[in-house]
Amino acid sequence: MTSSPAAPGSRLASRLGFSDRVFIGPAARRVARQIEDGLDLVEGGLAEELRVADSIADASARYLYEAGGKRIRPVLTLLTAQLGEGNIPAVIDIAKALEMTHLGSLYHDDVMDGADRRRGVPAAHAVWGNSVAILTGDILFSRASQLMSRHGDRAIRLQADTFERLVMGQLHETVGAQDGDDPIEFYIQVLADKTGSLIAAATQGGAIFSNAPTEYEEPLRVYGEKVGVAFQLLDDVIDLSADPAETGKVPGTDLRAGVPTMPYLLLKAEQDAASAELAARIDDGVTRIAEGADPVILDQPLAELRDHAVTQKTLELARTWTSDAIAALAPLPKGPVREALMRFAESLADRSS
Repeated sequence: MTSSPAAPGSRLASRLGFSDRVFIGPAARRVARQIEDGLDLVEGGLAEELRVADSIADASARYLYEAGGKRIRPVLTLLTAQLGEGNIPAVIDIAKALEMTHLGSLYHDDVMDGADRRRGVPAAHAVWGNSVAILTGDILFSRASQLMSRHGDRAIRLQADTFERLVMGQLHETVGAQDGDDPIEFYIQVLADKTGSLIAAATQGGAIFSNAPTEYEEPLRVYGEKVGVAFQLLDDVIDLSADPAETGKVPGTDLRAGVPTMPYLLLKAEQDAASAELAARIDDGVTRIAEGADPVILDQPLAELRDHAVTQKTLELARTWTSDAIAALAPLPKGPVREALMRFAESLADRSS
């Protein structure tokens, strides 16, 4: 007995993390079907764009693509393109290029973070080594730039500006806040650059290259950047309570590696003695781990951080960024596109529950 095909919008809703009730009604279902058809074109196109004549480069370039992923950035590009001419060739190319840029950044991030796994498989550097992983990321960035160059100066500038922000975000995360910087404002800017910029390019790019009304471009850029910041703030909360059986990561992976997160930064800003003592224990544990100590020495301090009020403050801050993202959509016309963008932003908070 064969299963019945999924209702229009169900696959899309699943990728974006909300109920397919958003796509009830003929007009909404047509939009959903257009996006799902476009996503099929993106997936098939990515498989072709990632082919490399060199056997090692071919295997490594396709590695994380074949490991899966929700393709959130292409979905958002295709979604906002429905405000214009829909799935025209330029939109499909932009969606592919932005996903390739995202994939390239994952190769680099995993090397810099020392991550062991990505998308349920060993990280690329664990398979081929750091140098091959970094160079593979560079190949993907190059292929993305080639795609963008087919669509004129605006596409080239979008890619170049986004790539610069990705690099600057990673650089600033690596070197940390400097004297005179507010640590929390500095961290928010890192999140905006590392994550928000690429999501903003996806939401704005869909409008630009589908020839949607120009007045939609800036609201969609602001929405994408704010959603990206909210996403990463919620990741900071999730990081403290990760289930290794589901994620392959132990709780507090970022902090154990010496990467500050928002709960930790808020803890450092607290004025009471108990918070200062907990922050000092975390700092000591990070130092000892860097010197070769077993990472389990941070299990108890990180459990205490998870239950501290600063983690709830981080969740509230993420919800503020989500609300601001939704507010940015006000200039868009009412309809399935705006509704889906709103529901996507709202669904982010569910990731932390």
